[in-house]
Amino acid sequence: MQTFLHGRDLIGDLDFSKEEVETVLDVAFDLKRKRALNEPHAYLRDKTLALLFFFSSTRTRASFEAGMAQLGGHGAFIDSKTTQISHGDTAKEIGEILGRYFDGIAIRHCDWCAGNEYINEVAKYSRSPVLNMQCEVYHPFQILADLMTIMEKKGRDLRRKKMVVSWAYASSYQKPLSVPQSLILQMPRFGMDVVLAHPPEFKLMPEIMDMAREQARKFGTGFEVVEDMDEAFKDADVVYPKSWGPLVHTADTAESARIINQYKDWITDERRMGLAKEDAIYMHPLPADRNIEVTDAVIDGPNSVVYDEAENRLHVQKAVMALTMS
Repeated sequence: MQTFLHGRDLIGDLDFSKEEVETVLDVAFDLKRKRALNEPHAYLRDKTLALLFFFSSTRTRASFEAGMAQLGGHGAFIDSKTTQISHGDTAKEIGEILGRYFDGIAIRHCDWCAGNEYINEVAKYSRSPVLNMQCEVYHPFQILADLMTIMEKKGRDLRRKKMVVSWAYASSYQKPLSVPQSLILQMPRFGMDVVLAHPPEFKLMPEIMDMAREQARKFGTGFEVVEDMDEAFKDADVVYPKSWGPLVHTADTAESARIINQYKDWITDERRMGLAKEDAIYMHPLPADRNIEVTDAVIDGPNSVVYDEAENRLHVQKAVMALTMS
């Protein structure tokens, strides 16, 4: 068990080894138990965390602020649009200065070809750990919560469990690639056979695909890519369909909208869930485009674990904060 994570950044999913992720999960399960029993766990008393947002949030902001308070510390919300960050503060300056003010810096920045670079630049100059609340490449805390949830429902031994990571139609906006990319990186490390399903225009970043194949090879798991949602769902243990933009294919918003609208039948409904195993679980990071991306019958149905998944964001984030900031 690797327990010394003090001062470590968590920006990409592979920044922590498998053994270190197992430590995070062990701590998260313990913190969830402590909260259920109302046991004090103020491991970060008098500590502060900067919460820097370039991208709007509900669950992320709420869970990080609540988590810091429950750990005895304070999370300070900073909006990039209403501060000098929008008028010239550089990533280096943010790292140097906020790294001296705070015991940790958490950043959500999802702009295409900008967010990940910014977060890494802040980390380069910060003396405090930097945590990625989501960028355009990775969403590590969401996937830690997903992994925790799958283990709660399917057991700690996930070898040979089939997980489907699928594109789904949504009309709201071109969503980042970070959730599916982080899923295909992390889940093979824990023995899951991953099937990635998407129409041809919705490929993920080539370098991430190469890394995912390497993880599958290293841990002896399956990794398959298909262009048929029904084919992917067959006999699945876990289905995780959500929308993302065709950002690798085109950056043109009008062209993207035209492409997206060709695939309105990529929806998770009761018929499609029936292709998976009877006890398969439906997952989504939320918010979902209801009755467009997924039907009410599925997301509110007995196979859905979306609220447990959302709750577990709190526990894994508290675990990482306690391990890196204490």
